[in-house]
Amino acid sequence: MPDRKAALLPWVLVAGLAAALALVLASRGGRPAPSPRGGAASPATTPGRRILYWTDPMVPGYKSAKPGKSPFMDMDLVPMYEDGSSAAQAGTPVPGYAGISLSAERQQAIGLQTGTAEIRELMRTIRTVGRVALDETLLFQVRSKFEGYVEDLFVDYTGKTVRKGQPLLSIYSPELLATQQEYLLAVRARQRLGASPNQDVARGAEGLYESSRQKLLLWDIRPADIERLEASGQPQKALTLYSPVDGFVMTKSAVRGGRVMPSDTLFEIGGLSRVWVLADIYESEAAAVHAGDEARMTLAYLPGRVWKGTVSFIAPVVDEASRTIKVRIEFANPDGALKPGMYADILLERPTGRVLTVPESAVMTTGTRSLVFVARDGGRFQPREVRTGARVDGYYEIDRGLEPGERVVTQANFLVDSESRLKGALAAPAPPGTAPTPGAPEHAH
Repeated sequence: MPDRKAALLPWVLVAGLAAALALVLASRGGRPAPSPRGGAASPATTPGRRILYWTDPMVPGYKSAKPGKSPFMDMDLVPMYEDGSSAAQAGTPVPGYAGISLSAERQQAIGLQTGTAEIRELMRTIRTVGRVALDETLLFQVRSKFEGYVEDLFVDYTGKTVRKGQPLLSIYSPELLATQQEYLLAVRARQRLGASPNQDVARGAEGLYESSRQKLLLWDIRPADIERLEASGQPQKALTLYSPVDGFVMTKSAVRGGRVMPSDTLFEIGGLSRVWVLADIYESEAAAVHAGDEARMTLAYLPGRVWKGTVSFIAPVVDEASRTIKVRIEFANPDGALKPGMYADILLERPTGRVLTVPESAVMTTGTRSLVFVARDGGRFQPREVRTGARVDGYYEIDRGLEPGERVVTQANFLVDSESRLKGALAAPAPPGTAPTPGAPEHAH
């Protein structure tokens, strides 16, 4: 019998201790006592706002009538104000986010780095590819303004390079021959009758001379050829036509011995002293390109050489297939190194002026807004909504939301974002009708 009592003694002691613990918990409402070190701690309250209760942001539904430490983990309880906001949400205007605190050890563990919002001089740069084309203002068609026949052909194939004033072909025209003879008769009449005492006769001779000369000029006879005709006194059988510009022969329809009509295009010559480069830019870049902007160009077959040109035209429509806009850039081509059809690398630059910027990695874009995390003293980080401008050379232009000198998170901001979202969600007031955590006392009103 004594042995049996000795065996039951440990179980009796355990039952007694369990009963005593149950009585203590019942007297405290089923909640462990707050940590002594946290009993005196009370988060700072905002003047003018009344605290309804304290809550644990990590345990939805838990409420406490007084400040202190969380009974579930080593962290301070958060006050919930009568306007529905909590201390975890105070100081941030971004819905769904909350300010967070990270110790120096944790910042180092996640690789957190910060940068500074600074005023910088940015240069907006657009790189694209262009194609060299003829300057349409330097295209010329050579035509005869009279009927005739090709006597001699001095430029006899397409693609030949010509210089301004170079002979192209000579044309025999009976009509032109007759006009030259009329001009020579007018010259002789002027010489004989120009000094006549009869003023009407002198004026008539002068008028006949001027009308005959003007007829030759309207047929594109050069003044030098007219003077030579007048000096020689002999009409020329064939008239020579000359190139009006430096360039190359694009098309040729003239054939030696062929008949020429005023409507015929004998030669089409493209000038190469200046060329166009047609480049494509995306519609999102169109606002950064303006007529008159300077452009630089390089060619793969001439490495190291740079051409400078000017944007002269921006197409008023967007290509529906590629969603790009044509930009025309003019380049001087005195040595003819730029040939139509070449591909070129184009660099368009436009200064944006001195603007507030942050590193590109600091901005988190959600699709509807852009956020940064501002670093405060004591390891605190506050979400801030900003309005961004151009993104240039690794920096974002900030139009609104930051001040120069403020520090922002540039590395590990995805981790900071995740924790801020989680804390913001947990700190949000529970929807009406949500049941509190079992055993948690409601605040006494």
